[in-house]
Amino acid sequence: MRSRATTPQGTTTPRATTAARAWATARRADGPQGKGRAGGRPPGRARLTGVLLILLSLASAAACCLVFAWWLPSDGERYQDYRAADSCSSGALSRGDTDCLSTWHLTVEKTVNKTAGKESVHDATLTYQDSWRGTVHLNGSGPLLERLEPGDRVTATAWRGEIMVLGQGGVRQDTLEAPRDELQMNAAVGVLAGLLAAQCLVFGAVRLVRPLDHEPLTWEPYGRWLLFTVIGVSFGVGLPAVWTGVPWWTVPLVAVPLAMCAALWFRFRLRLRRYG
Repeated sequence: MRSRATTPQGTTTPRATTAARAWATARRADGPQGKGRAGGRPPGRARLTGVLLILLSLASAAACCLVFAWWLPSDGERYQDYRAADSCSSGALSRGDTDCLSTWHLTVEKTVNKTAGKESVHDATLTYQDSWRGTVHLNGSGPLLERLEPGDRVTATAWRGEIMVLGQGGVRQDTLEAPRDELQMNAAVGVLAGLLAAQCLVFGAVRLVRPLDHEPLTWEPYGRWLLFTVIGVSFGVGLPAVWTGVPWWTVPLVAVPLAMCAALWFRFRLRLRRYG
């Protein structure tokens, strides 16, 4: 993890792969042909899978609560505080007040601007006189980082002890520390955690109650369809919400009904496949 760059002063959610592993375990417990039958195996294995799914459900539910009760409000409050911050007065600087916006004139020592596979590095190493040296991580190559050269002078805007913006000649670029109004993606993560919790709870409870016959709540194909659908719906709604700037609460308002409709549609398809 990269360290945060401070001003020159002498400031969980369940991963889809985890859910996939649990569903893979469920798939193996469903029998040799994914029909929901025990396939000659003892019911204890199906019950154990049910317990694991319920535990995963509890973890997902806790993550969902954490997103909506803490992460989303915290990010929203931080963004509003940043937007409302005024420039620091000389008295505020002498007192060490960091809730205001301070300005620093820094020198570029070097830049790293590359994209290699899945990892992108967009850094600028800056110095202040002979007393401070630090690296800031920017949110992309442009519009400023790509034009910076060693020895260039830049203006840094800092807030709460962290550099938020770099500027030069009227061109400005945010660092990764700058608060953003992207609460829609926070909500998308919370929705995903909540939907995974519901799915794992239902599939796990069925295995405890009916360990020898839990069709159609098996991994193949119903569980697989639902898992990838809730992931696609959550981010398929969250990303356009960020791009269009609609309020964050529209994400659960749209994504949850869509996921429920998809679950009913998949169930209908299975019935048609069986009896059609």
